[in-house]
Amino acid sequence: MSLILGVLGGMGPRATLEFLAKLQAYTPAERDQDHIRVLMDLNPQVPDRNVPGAAAGPVLAEMAGGLAGGGAEILAMPCNTAHAHADLIVRATGLPLIDMIGGAAKAAAETGARRVGVLGTKGALRLYREYLAARGLGLVTLPAERQGAFMALLYRIKAGDLSREACAEMAGLARELVAEGAEALIAGCTEAPLVLGPADTQVPLIDAGDLLAQRCVAVCLEHEPPPPI
Repeated sequence: MSLILGVLGGMGPRATLEFLAKLQAYTPAERDQDHIRVLMDLNPQVPDRNVPGAAAGPVLAEMAGGLAGGGAEILAMPCNTAHAHADLIVRATGLPLIDMIGGAAKAAAETGARRVGVLGTKGALRLYREYLAARGLGLVTLPAERQGAFMALLYRIKAGDLSREACAEMAGLARELVAEGAEALIAGCTEAPLVLGPADTQVPLIDAGDLLAQRCVAVCLEHEPPPPI
């Protein structure tokens, strides 16, 4: 038997489906019954996490409560920016939440990098700055006008643009972070890996969503302990 995983998803929908595919791919299974039971709330109606005062937190807490009521024993949320509401989600349910940001920061430290570039929203960058600093690592970000270009590209990807042009633009932004001194990169938005892969960067690329899927499998199969509440 494995722990039942509750997933707060829909931020955005395509990235959530990619996360579920990775979750399935990382699970060692010879038959249907070997897979992890997953309860999913794929809710694209969560208020935009990038809009100040949008009040995503209460909606996420309500979603988490529904998953807990359905039998979830541990939670995951494949959205970096939404982790700003992690404490509220845990308090609302009493369930552990696997930390996406912490996992990516740990992986960045393990590369040996001292300065880490992050492709993410402003909210995600605030979280990564804190987590990386706790490990003695510096954060490299895009200048304001280029951060604006990243956000415009992000919303295009959410709208379904996975074109060569979108891939080239994301790779260009990654190169800019390396030029600014990043020795490793974190795809700190779940849409970024939809158009960016390790072959597109000159330094190690850490996919926070991919790491989250791996950790969910390990915890749900009880190969690793769940995070503390």
